[in-house]
Amino acid sequence: MSEYPKHLYMTLFPTNALIASQLEPDKFGEHYTIGSAKHFSGKVIFAEIDINYRNDYFDIDEYLEQCNPHTDGSPKKTKYIASYNVLEYVDLDAIKTLFLCTTNGKVLPIESKDYTAVNEPGLIRIYQEITPLDNLVASTKDQREFGRFITTGTKSKGAPKICFTQVDFDIQRFFDMNKNKEIFQIELPDVNPYRFYDCIMELIDKPEKLNKTISLGGLLGDISYKFLRHGFWFAKGEKLKFFPMPSEAELEDKYFYWWKFVR
Repeated sequence: MSEYPKHLYMTLFPTNALIASQLEPDKFGEHYTIGSAKHFSGKVIFAEIDINYRNDYFDIDEYLEQCNPHTDGSPKKTKYIASYNVLEYVDLDAIKTLFLCTTNGKVLPIESKDYTAVNEPGLIRIYQEITPLDNLVASTKDQREFGRFITTGTKSKGAPKICFTQVDFDIQRFFDMNKNKEIFQIELPDVNPYRFYDCIMELIDKPEKLNKTISLGGLLGDISYKFLRHGFWFAKGEKLKFFPMPSEAELEDKYFYWWKFVR
């Protein structure tokens, strides 16, 4: 019987789960998008977790022991370890590589880097929370401040850890496009343009207001990876782990077969 190395994967979108698998990352992403009718049809975001990571919340050793090849010698594709409160119990240091999977199963690996950007203060940004929350939020906080606030500064709208990204959306263009118009339009799927306008205006008119929830529920399933700005952040208090999106030139050069299928 064939032997396959075992992996720990944490899915982040569309659900948050910890999974043991004998599939390599590219095959794991392919399995979740086009390889099984019982799984999600759409983009998938997941991360590989250090195989040596342990937390008493998870029965990792028990499920890894059960993650063995089938009788025909094929690898065990998935063995769920947990599907609730997963990110909360995973140390950020145990997250090794992030993977973005297109709807047709192409997988892009992203390695973490130190986040050294110096951000313009007070600039309004649009954040998409990914897990465990999935709100769309307008904020005058930069990425460090936003991650710190969500994980330590608010109980009503926060979580112990958060994974989020930034939507590349031109707010000034939105205002220019709708100037003197009775019916507003917005280039964000399923976002109420009037609600968006009111949120942005409140942040502008009330400097003491730092965050406004635009919508409950995310738009990550409906927008292209092309419209995500900078990359992905994992935050817990002062700790921030950043996975930067490759540049368009790097995507065209090194990851062409992923980039050509991004919609």
